[in-house]
Amino acid sequence: MVKRKSLAGAECPVARALDAIGDWWSLLIVRNAFDGMSRFGEFQKDLGLAKNILAARLRTLVAHGILDVVPASDGSVYQEYVLTRKGRGLFHVVVGLRQWGEDHFFAPGEPHSVMVDSKAGRSVRRLELRSADGRLLGPADAVVRKLPARRPRP
Repeated sequence: MVKRKSLAGAECPVARALDAIGDWWSLLIVRNAFDGMSRFGEFQKDLGLAKNILAARLRTLVAHGILDVVPASDGSVYQEYVLTRKGRGLFHVVVGLRQWGEDHFFAPGEPHSVMVDSKAGRSVRRLELRSADGRLLGPADAVVRKLPARRPRP
């Protein structure tokens, strides 16, 4: 089996983020945590994931500070996995993937789950990227300023 290259020291923020959550199981665990799941058995039942793979993904998410392990809220001997502040910061990522999936992987009129505002009960608006002055930005309106090339040390 090929060992995955670590991107933890990469200069690109996207690469570093993917080092922590770069597989579909991890993002689906995070999605389920946003949906209120917190126990190993809940994740396992919903995802149908082998226990050893789920345990490895949960360990990685905890090691990266995305989830915390806490005593069960019902006082039982079980543990629960809860999103940390860092983990809750993935909310826009999950919503963005959801909206992209709705746009590109469902036929017109095909039923799918819908994200709604919990107070108003209505569908949420699309995510938008805006400039500091409020202009709506698209892919052609923003660039990444790369770091200058590092010189090799003598």
